Amino acid sequence: MIPLDPARLRDAAVELAREAGAILRQGFGRAHHPEHKGRIDLVTEYDRRAEKLLLERIRTRFPGHAVLAEESGAHAVPGSTVRWIIDPLDGTTNFAHNYPFFGVSIAAELEGRLVAGAVFDPVREEMFSAAEGQGATLDGGPLRVSDVERLEDALLVTGFPYDVREHPELILPHFHAFLVRAQGVRRDGSAALNLCYLACGRFDGFWERHLSPWDMAGGVVIVREAGGTVTNYTGGPWRLEGRQILASNGRLHEEMKSVIASVATSGVP
Repeated sequence: MIPLDPARLRDAAVELAREAGAILRQGFGRAHHPEHKGRIDLVTEYDRRAEKLLLERIRTRFPGHAVLAEESGAHAVPGSTVRWIIDPLDGTTNFAHNYPFFGVSIAAELEGRLVAGAVFDPVREEMFSAAEGQGATLDGGPLRVSDVERLEDALLVTGFPYDVREHPELILPHFHAFLVRAQGVRRDGSAALNLCYLACGRFDGFWERHLSPWDMAGGVVIVREAGGTVTNYTGGPWRLEGRQILASNGRLHEEMKSVIASVATSGVP
């Protein structure tokens, strides 16, 4: 049994993410026939294969640990002090269309506190990882957020939830508000990689609503350890079950929070 130490949990997450990523890499470029979990929410055989591998590895190496997984839900273990939060394929729609922006996200909670994370991009073979108090890395080299100080100089990123067709009025006003203020806004379909790109300075800020814990957990650890700031939309504490996130290099946080508040004042929640 590996001791309950953030650095060791990170190292285990890195190994697990790399193994699951190998499965995704095998499937990339093939013709896919995804199933629909919702109108635009997809799942492929590779989501399931990667998750099956991760669950088997965790059960074997850490039989006393709980798991929260995207496809199969909660796997509770009475008395467990560690919970793994896994997304076997973040960016399924991209993967199903062979658009090369997707990854595996794995995080570890220790006594209810996120302490380790790993996000692996199997196309670029980039491994982002972090452990509480140990900093964040990309392929072993240290990561730091950008030093951009003004929103007009910032490259931002966001995503649209699966109910965007039903409720565009909850999403598009925020997108418009940032679009007319920032240097640029991207929307590329993987919250986990978006957070990692923020951590290494490729993006300067990120916001999104209606996310699930497995979308955010690994990336949040990495952003925090890279010196970034993570809150909810109002600047309050970010919560794993909170479904919304505002993340930045820290320098832009107040300005981004003000933009979101201006939209909320206009009647959009």
